[in-house]
Amino acid sequence: MRLLVFFTALLFASGALAQSRLDDITSRGVLRVGLTGDYRPFSQRDKDSGAYSGLDVDMATNLAEALGVKLEIVPTTWSTLLPDLGDDKFDIGMGGVSITLVRQRVAFFSQPVMRAGKAAIARCADRDRFVTLAAIDRAGVKVMVNAGGTNERFDRANLHQADIVVFPDNTGIFDELVAGHADLMITDAVETKVQQRLHPELCAIHPDQPFDFGELGYLLPRDVVLKQFVDQWLHITIESGVWKRLLQPYLGP
Repeated sequence: MRLLVFFTALLFASGALAQSRLDDITSRGVLRVGLTGDYRPFSQRDKDSGAYSGLDVDMATNLAEALGVKLEIVPTTWSTLLPDLGDDKFDIGMGGVSITLVRQRVAFFSQPVMRAGKAAIARCADRDRFVTLAAIDRAGVKVMVNAGGTNERFDRANLHQADIVVFPDNTGIFDELVAGHADLMITDAVETKVQQRLHPELCAIHPDQPFDFGELGYLLPRDVVLKQFVDQWLHITIESGVWKRLLQPYLGP
């Protein structure tokens, strides 16, 4: 009788392991990738055509090919990233997602894909004014931020005197800075490097020495089998040089 109970439990355990999100993706024939479409170089949505481009669009395409399925991009926002994952709107969140303990409580992350950390970007004429957080956190300084993500959380945790101006469209913030509607933005260091290339009037402020430590990764449901596959795919992609080749057009050598 005990032997029967043991084998029954083993059978149920094996069945539970077999029911993975990875199996759902392959049987469905579609990989659903959540992207905000507002964070260069990872994902950018063209306002006219609606098409997505960027490093993580290329990486998502590569992952779908590795799985032997089609790619479907699912629009999401920084504010709804976790709820959308919980509501099964997408299988994996990409596009420059910061690895945080708050997110880790309800989801998995892939192995880190890039070291990050927050840095400032301002008009080049003002770059020497905002070298430290103390210099930024002064009355009358306007810090623009996109809503709902780690940038806003960083600003509210570290800035108490400066004016934090929430702007709904992350893609438009840098034009706002150029126009003088705010003094600076604090975001992931990699974004400051990209945006100073796109906007010659703006300068990244010590992006290689960010204000804090951070890493970017891919957001996953709490499914061990899917995470193991994604981590192994990432390992092969990085070690084979594919990651570096895909990154180069966006950040340079």
